[in-house]
Amino acid sequence: MKWVWMKFDQLSAHELYEIMTLRQRVFTVEQNCAYLDADGFDLNAWHLCGWENSKVKPFLCAYLRVLPANVKYPEPSIGRVVTAPEERGKGFGRAIMMEALNRIRDEFGNTQVRISAQAYLKKFYMECGFTKVRGPYNEDGIPHHEMVLSSL
Repeated sequence: MKWVWMKFDQLSAHELYEIMTLRQRVFTVEQNCAYLDADGFDLNAWHLCGWENSKVKPFLCAYLRVLPANVKYPEPSIGRVVTAPEERGKGFGRAIMMEALNRIRDEFGNTQVRISAQAYLKKFYMECGFTKVRGPYNEDGIPHHEMVLSSL
């Protein structure tokens, strides 16, 4: 797995296309959820991509975005966490979360981190160190919990 961490303006057209394709495959098609994925937050985000090399071209296995403090929440936040459906069960979700927390610590220091987690993933995020602070609540027709990691 090759981790790539960059701001929006550093993404190539190809990288952005692969990110948006993966997000739409999972969040719109697989989860049958009509919502505006291009919500404007990507422009201010750090993007973390997990690429695997294949014989044809690099393949985006895992992705998430990190928003700096005061963009969506008072603290930095992680969102759009996704693993390619064909790559699930290989530990990429946990690996990208740990990589993101390390990158956040390097970029923003020892800070709290907030997420809006789909309810069915609450246990996963608790295993990553997050604590539920609010919820469940409806976000785009899907139950969510607001969760916080107290410090890195």
